[in-house]
Amino acid sequence: MDYEIFQETYGFPVQELNDLLESKQLRQLREKINELNEADIAEYLEELPEEQRLLVFRMLHKDLASEVFAFLPVEIQEMIINSISDAEVGRIIEDLYVDDAVDMLEELPASVVRRVLKNAKSDTRALINQYLNYPENSAGSIMTAEYLSLKKEWHVSDAFNYIRANGQDSETIYVLYVTDNSRHLDGVVTVKDLLMHSYETTIGDIMEENVFHCVTTDDQEDVVELFNRYDLLSLPVVDQENRLVGIVSVDDAVDVMEDEATEDIEKMAAIIPTEHSYFRTSVYETFKSRIPWLLILMLGSTFTGIIISSFESALAACVALTGFIPMLMDTAGNAGSQASVTVIRAMSLGDVEFKDMFRVIWKELRVAIVCGVTLSAINFVKIWVIDHLLLGQNITLMIDLVVCLTALVVVILAKLMGCILPMFVDKLGLDPAVVASPLITTLIDAVSLLIYFLFAQALLGIA
Repeated sequence: MDYEIFQETYGFPVQELNDLLESKQLRQLREKINELNEADIAEYLEELPEEQRLLVFRMLHKDLASEVFAFLPVEIQEMIINSISDAEVGRIIEDLYVDDAVDMLEELPASVVRRVLKNAKSDTRALINQYLNYPENSAGSIMTAEYLSLKKEWHVSDAFNYIRANGQDSETIYVLYVTDNSRHLDGVVTVKDLLMHSYETTIGDIMEENVFHCVTTDDQEDVVELFNRYDLLSLPVVDQENRLVGIVSVDDAVDVMEDEATEDIEKMAAIIPTEHSYFRTSVYETFKSRIPWLLILMLGSTFTGIIISSFESALAACVALTGFIPMLMDTAGNAGSQASVTVIRAMSLGDVEFKDMFRVIWKELRVAIVCGVTLSAINFVKIWVIDHLLLGQNITLMIDLVVCLTALVVVILAKLMGCILPMFVDKLGLDPAVVASPLITTLIDAVSLLIYFLFAQALLGIA
């Protein structure tokens, strides 16, 4: 975000901080910056030159520095780690939530990871290594171990005392899980539940025993679906023996949603997904992510050229047919893209499954007929009034009919292909986003041309 806009929108004192930094009024700068939100400070640090960035980072209070560090991009985290002492590295890694530490270490070079782990306490190092061993994109890989658990025999007063004593280092204190002495998940209570009951009430009497949870090996997309469906603030993660090992907080779920949405958008645009942000991805990496699908789609488009070459004599006999080819191909491609994107989105939200195939086809067929008839009717009038009467082009009613019949048929076929293909691909265990706009468009282009020339041969009597 542009910092002038950022300053105007959020009241962040960018210019004031810059003035203090340039005039070397470091005491006033320290006081001012330590009063600000950690996310805003991290964004401010990103814009500073490297030497000034480290200077300002060292001005932060110990607890605030760790919170700001978690918001920084991994390349800046690496720069800071390489510029500070082992003691400071150890302090930062101990103050970070485990899930934030794991996210950072997964991105850092091996040499930097070794230094970080070397300066972490043994129990922290063991916990981080445990998280790193969970399958990628699983619930275990995104959960945090900083949570509070209660016992059902405790009273409400015991719970409040426990929260006050241990809540500072917890990811959340608003939702609390109840476990037995073997850490088996028994129930859940909220702070609201505690506040609404007397201190003498036992946790077992007010806890909810039906707890939504996931297993460490569950896919992160399934975790996000639970958050969306039940409006959760956090979700407990258990192992195969139903022992509570961590929680996924709503901010982690939002991060997964963003990553999955970005990945789907890239696939729909025929780009192999990348793990880094736009400016952190090199030109070569960007080239590698784009060129495979460009090659596939380019080779696929050769079928369009083959079809045109096969009907070269028809085009020569009726040159007026040529001018409508781009319109028909674009209309068909757009119709197919609309259907595919709509169905893929519905599938990602859980609204549509493979068993709903015939319901989807029936709905899209009706939509396609209405769209096709409307487009064909408008196109028929446009071709005859504008192209024939006003522009004086050599277009007969039969040519007009060929174009409009083709538009009707290809719109119907395109919408049916757009809804059917993603569902079949998903059934095969692949990501339906790969058959979105570019691939659907390429297939529909060839089909629309074939139908166009077949209609022309049949109705115009050309070979």
